[in-house]
Order: sequence, then structure tokens, then C-alpha cells
Amino acid sequence: AAKSDKKLLDKLAVLEKVKAGLEAGKCARALGLSAEEEIYIEESRLLTLKPIIYVANITEDEVSGDYENNPGYAKLREHAEAEGWFVGIPLTARQMVELPEEFVMDRIIESGKIAQELGAKIVGLGAFSSVIGDAGITVAKNLDISVTSGNSYTVATALQGTKEAVTLMGKRLSDCRAVVVGASGSIGAACVRLLAKEVPRVTLVARHLEPLEDLAQELLHKERCQVEVTDNIRFALKEADIVLTVTSALDFLIEPEDLKPGAVVCDVARPRNVSKEVSVKRKDVLVIEGGIINIPGDVNFGFNFGFPPKTSYACMAETMILALEKRYENFSLGRSLDVSKVDLISQMAAKHGFSLAGFRNFERAITQSEIDQVMHYAVENLAIHRG
Repeated sequence: AAKSDKKLLDKLAVLEKVKAGLEAGKCARALGLSAEEEIYIEESRLLTLKPIIYVANITEDEVSGDYENNPGYAKLREHAEAEGWFVGIPLTARQMVELPEEFVMDRIIESGKIAQELGAKIVGLGAFSSVIGDAGITVAKNLDISVTSGNSYTVATALQGTKEAVTLMGKRLSDCRAVVVGASGSIGAACVRLLAKEVPRVTLVARHLEPLEDLAQELLHKERCQVEVTDNIRFALKEADIVLTVTSALDFLIEPEDLKPGAVVCDVARPRNVSKEVSVKRKDVLVIEGGIINIPGDVNFGFNFGFPPKTSYACMAETMILALEKRYENFSLGRSLDVSKVDLISQMAAKHGFSLAGFRNFERAITQSEIDQVMHYAVENLAIHRG
């Protein structure tokens, strides 16, 4: 009798959970029910618990041919493939850094559990939620769903955007000296490992030299690139053609007087590492924001990130891409990224129609005419700089 009573109580708890979800307008399949919980409500035969089958009407030729380019099939994919939620952590970046780490980590984990209760199968850590502690490992251990920091796609798109900007500025990577500010972090170190394959000289900058020296030793055994390390950011920037800045600093690190004429600066950090004064005072320098992505389909985030509609940060996009691929796994976690995953997430992004959203700088698009103007001033001022 006791066992029977417990089963009834368990069933009642599940029914109340489902009732609350349905009354809130959610589908039963989005409530995150376990297989055991679904058994309790089998007899209810809820339509919204059943899987949805989407059917595309295509021709016989397309069945064996290039059916993915069928316009109807493309529209179907836009509608059918994934749904999700944004869960906010009510802490500023400064609070996340200055409050006790245990307190902040608890808030991040609580937010992950909300996503879990909503029915998410993977949660992405955005902005400073991926910086605190061990970059997502502890969060993953405390959730029953998969976790990613989004850092792999952030690296991929930051490098892609930087390379495209360098080309538009009339430069070649093989002639450029690169500087990575924040090279000891997860994103910074991965950027270094990939950039070192394409540039002749790279300088690693961070507050603590020991991890930089370890990374430099690793690269010296693998790449031909000349590697330098320093904690003096201004010294490093003076002759940099390319600057990637990816720190978790709360204040500006790069000011107008720090940069060489013609430099391409990709600011991946949030809050920004580059002062707005650089764009105001240095018309001979190109500053772009890293990791702004066009999202495929008729997506509505229900929140204004300061971007045009249907665009997001790369870290958010990585979570969406993994959901579309049904790869519910811990993907980008910890301080040392697997660079092979940078290539992998890029391939998956292209497959699903994710792409760079052009160049932006302080919430505004950068036009080709502005880039041409930067090139003009760079040529003039570089002659003075060298003289």
C-alpha cells in the first residue's frame, strides 16, 4: 500500500507540473519531462507531448537530387528546427567580478536550472557567465543538461572578421604583426594558436606572464611564427598591424595614442576593451566588434541587444547551432579550447545558414566608404609614423 501511495503521489506531482505548464501556454514536450515522468501521463494522450512531423512537398527529381535548395524545404527548416529561451542573470559584469565567486556561481547554476525546467537540452553561457570560475565546468557538473560557453564560435567568427578586415585594408596576413590582448584566457589562447599558423610574428599580452610563457613554448615547437610575451600592453600595441582583444577587464585598455596607423582592431570583449575615443580621434585605425552573427530564419529574441533584428552574439549562436544539430553535449568548456572544435562549429554554422553580420563599431554598421577613408588616412599617417 505504501508503494502504491508513493506512486500516486509521484503521479500527482507530475500531473500538477504538466497542468501548470499547459496553463502557462507551454507544450508538454517543452516541460523537460523525464522518461519516467512521461509514463505517468501516457494515458492522458496529450497532443503536445507527441513529436511533430513536418512534411515537405517536393518533386521526384528532388528526392534524389538537391532537395535542400528547394525553397519550400528551406522555409520548412526555418520553422521546424529549434526553439529556446533567454534566461537573464540579474548581475552586472562588475558585480560578477567583485561579488564572492561562490555567490555568483550559484546564480549562474540557478539560471541553468531554470533553462532545464523549461525543457532546454543545452544551455549556453553568455558574456561573464562563461568567465567566472572554471569557464563552465562547475556549471555543467551541477546541471542535468549539456553546457557550452559559446567560445569556439566566438573564436571562429572573431578570426574570420579580422581576416576579412585585414584584406579590405589592403594587407596580407603573411606581412602582419599580430597582438592578442588577453592571450591567457580561453578565447585568447585559441586565437593565438590559430593566428600563429598565418602570421610571421605574434605578441601575447596578459597581466600574468607564466601562462603566456607556457603557450609561447608550445608554439615554438609547432609553428614558424616568432612569439613574444609581455604584460606591457602599450609597448606591444605600438607596432601592431592586427589587434585582437579578449580580456574580462571592466575598464578600457586601449586608447587612441596606443595604436599604429592602419591597425585593424577586433574587440571581442564585453564590456569593451577599446575606448570609444579611438573611433572618434583615430580616423586611420579600423575598429570592429567581434562575433556579431546573422541568425537564419524568422527569429525573434524578444529582447533588444543593441543589434539589428535577427542578429546575436556568436556565443549565443553556438548554442543555437548545437541545438539545430541535436548535439546535446558539453561542447566549449574550460580554459583550454580544443581548436578542432573551432573548425567544427564553423562547418555546422555554415550548414545551417549562420554568417557574420558585417562590420560593426559601437552599435553601428561600418560602411565600405568609411573603410576606404580609414585606408586613405592610414597611408598618410603611416609615412609620418615611420619617419
